[in-house]
Amino acid sequence: MESAPHLVLVGPMGAGKSSIGRRLARTCGLPFVDLDREIETRAGTDIPMIFAHEGEAGFRRRERETLADLLEGAPCVLATGGGAVLDPDNRARMRRRGFVVYLCIDVDTQLARLANDRSRPLIVADDREAVLRRLAAERGPLYDAVADLTFPPTDPGPAEATSRLAAMLADRWPRTVAPAPAPDPT
Repeated sequence: MESAPHLVLVGPMGAGKSSIGRRLARTCGLPFVDLDREIETRAGTDIPMIFAHEGEAGFRRRERETLADLLEGAPCVLATGGGAVLDPDNRARMRRRGFVVYLCIDVDTQLARLANDRSRPLIVADDREAVLRRLAAERGPLYDAVADLTFPPTDPGPAEATSRLAAMLADRWPRTVAPAPAPDPT
């Protein structure tokens, strides 16, 4: 039996990748990994500090290396950062090593969910809405292109969204690939 592919969650900031991902991991009996937290652990500092010292290019390099390591490891439920899809190599790796779910939300929902969030370097701006609209226009087609499944987490909360997504995945996510049956010797 070949190892199960990873379940990779992509989507914009505030889509629920981490909160839904944690719940899905428990449901599926797999470890959960938040790519941004893994980058911070490996760097020994937080993402705003990485951006401050290395810029977005330095962060994206770390993101690419960490994602490659994780996707070559044991199967897990992996929540990516919103910009992980920007790198063509990242997109190819995600498609090759995982089943990719695009958690699709609109900018108004993002604004509501991120209203009090000051930890994300890309939206520390006076006009968050303009930044989020620009990111959505740039990244939306990339999420669509990499996704095996597009899922709008519009339920009242992450528990309900997770339950609905888990039911959809039961029919669509090829968790294991069975070898071809051996010919009957008789």
